Amino acid sequence: MGQIYLVRHGQASFGNANYDQLSTLGYEQARLLGQWYANGRQSFQRVVVGGMTRHRQTADTCLAELPKAQLADTDWITDPGFAEFDHLEVLRRHCPEVDDAAAFQQMLAQHEEPQRALEHLFRAAMQRWMSGWHDDDYSETWPEFRRRCVGALERLDTESSKQTTIVFTSGGVIATLMQHLLGLQDYQVMELSWTLANCAVTKLLQRPGQFTLSYLNNYSHLEWLGQPGAVTYR
Repeated sequence: MGQIYLVRHGQASFGNANYDQLSTLGYEQARLLGQWYANGRQSFQRVVVGGMTRHRQTADTCLAELPKAQLADTDWITDPGFAEFDHLEVLRRHCPEVDDAAAFQQMLAQHEEPQRALEHLFRAAMQRWMSGWHDDDYSETWPEFRRRCVGALERLDTESSKQTTIVFTSGGVIATLMQHLLGLQDYQVMELSWTLANCAVTKLLQRPGQFTLSYLNNYSHLEWLGQPGAVTYR
């Protein structure tokens, strides 16, 4: 039976000009995951990176903690099918103020709880995207994104019964794959994505033509090895 570990990237640089970079804490989360795998003598025959900078940074930092023997004969693959949807475009189509960082921050600051206000705004933006009523507004529609994610997973299907794969990707991709495997509704995908921790791991078991969920959103490595505040969700 094959094993597939889906890793959400470490904390990125939300609020900065370039979101697609790990924060200092994001690098630390990736190191902690690597130390966890090194301690468990976990080896991988295949490493898949979703094509975004934060995916590659998480992969490089995590796997640098493993002894070379645990990565012997490992194939590295870049598959953009595991890239996240364009969250800035989704936000922008619902709230054009996102394009003006100062005005957007000022708008959030007017709320008693800015973080909660941002969450409500993003939920509304996601609902707009997923509704299907405004598909012409987006470079990638929700159905297209869903098909892309499922297609990327299906490319991992292999006749090998013992291959172990680690995939560095994003929360939206993982939540969408859970919809595919568990039959979730669209609104449940959105709710699930908010609960996926940075550098948390979701494990799938794989037989030819079949994927089964083993566990979801495990971040024990951050709680056990990390300092207070090591578990983040944005």
